[in-house]
Amino acid sequence: MSAGLILSIIGSYFLLLILISIFTGKKSNNATFFTGNRQSPWYLVAFGMIGASLSGVTFISIPGSVGNDNMSYMQIVLGYFAGYLIIIFVLLPLYYKLNLTSIYGYLQQRFGNYAWRTGAFYFLISRLAGSAIRLLLVANVLHAFVFQSWTISFESTVVISIALIWIYTFRGGIKTVVWTDTLQTLFMLAAVGMTIAFISDAMNISLFEAIKEVNQSPLSTMLYFDDWRAENYFWKHFIGGMFITICMTGLDQDMMQKNLTCKNIREAQKNMLSFSVTLVFVNLFFLFLGAMLYLFAAHHGMELPKNANGSFIADQVYPVFALKSNMGVFIGIVFILGLVAAAYSSADGTLTALTTSIYNDFLNTNNYSENKKINVRKLIHILVSVAMLATVIIFKYTLTSSAIKQVLFMATLTYGPLLGLFAFGILTNKKPKDHWIPLICILSPMLSYFINLHSSDLLGGYQVGYELLAINGIITYIGLTLISVKNIHIQN
Repeated sequence: MSAGLILSIIGSYFLLLILISIFTGKKSNNATFFTGNRQSPWYLVAFGMIGASLSGVTFISIPGSVGNDNMSYMQIVLGYFAGYLIIIFVLLPLYYKLNLTSIYGYLQQRFGNYAWRTGAFYFLISRLAGSAIRLLLVANVLHAFVFQSWTISFESTVVISIALIWIYTFRGGIKTVVWTDTLQTLFMLAAVGMTIAFISDAMNISLFEAIKEVNQSPLSTMLYFDDWRAENYFWKHFIGGMFITICMTGLDQDMMQKNLTCKNIREAQKNMLSFSVTLVFVNLFFLFLGAMLYLFAAHHGMELPKNANGSFIADQVYPVFALKSNMGVFIGIVFILGLVAAAYSSADGTLTALTTSIYNDFLNTNNYSENKKINVRKLIHILVSVAMLATVIIFKYTLTSSAIKQVLFMATLTYGPLLGLFAFGILTNKKPKDHWIPLICILSPMLSYFINLHSSDLLGGYQVGYELLAINGIITYIGLTLISVKNIHIQN
């Protein structure tokens, strides 16, 4: 598949996104950018959030992970669903009751300015880092298969990618993102479905026969209850997945900002419930694709990329299959469309959410004219784009393991303080000393990281997994308890 063809596909795709942004960005202002004027249809938000939740990491890493971990990722997905129920019935009603634009405004009302800005700061670094890893994954593929052949540097590849995102989000903001996410989700799911169909055809089996063959394969193993000390033990993944969802969706401005564009709490809850149910099946869809990739490779003697330890390089399996096998040009086109859609459905929302948080959580623009407010917001949007560019390039030369594992591990450290802050505010009526809260939120990730490094020695062979996020939140909660001075009456 030629680099020119790939580039023409990407160019056509972005032209479509820009046309959508022109349509949705007409007569836009800051309210349009931040809340979409609270007029988004709930079903549109729900469908678009699938793509935003999955991103390029899921599109590439989850299918590739099957070769090393079978379908154990479904244990985390089941935990995700439990976490969504807490978001639906606890967090969303709170956000709508307080009529928040930035969800970290709750921390200001509950604790004070130090807590408010500490929470917003952790969101900024969490979302910036997570989205940078997702974008890095896609930029690596685009550079390797397109721009490198034209002697264009990796850094230039990232600049082009982020510039294109900025072009179609700078005017309409979240209103544009809601619509573009819907389109991107459609492309991503269609790409997975078409790839599965092509593999089944190449193996001369029907879809039902493919399902039967995957089910009979060891690759289909999902649940692990044998060794409670092992990293893939079911309850570790389930609990970790639940708290990851609460934090990376319910306490994340990017994901909640889309929900807050709905007309009212009832529509937002319908959005989240339909989205959470659908997401379980979509993740299973991706894992099924992964099993099919490995079965196809086994049947046809195809060599898939491995590292020095003999493990499959999860992030390269699907790209190599789509772009370097003899499956034909069409499957390569499908893959590129799905990959780009998956990547930018996450990155565009991130730029908008980071801009929203900085504008609302760190600046006081009450006395500014409307034109000045818009100009400030546009400047922040540019600066956030530059920060994303720098972070992607730094990660390019520092990260080594699978992207999905990097994203989830980083989440356990950076979202833990947010989990502790919100849990303490909702579950207690205590008032911590506000100026001590930043220190607690710095110490808790540090202690959690130490526990992660030495858990096997400290806990008799027990290996901490994604439940580290809950541990981090508990440490923060305990720290807030220690610095509390009195009880107050709280109406959440």
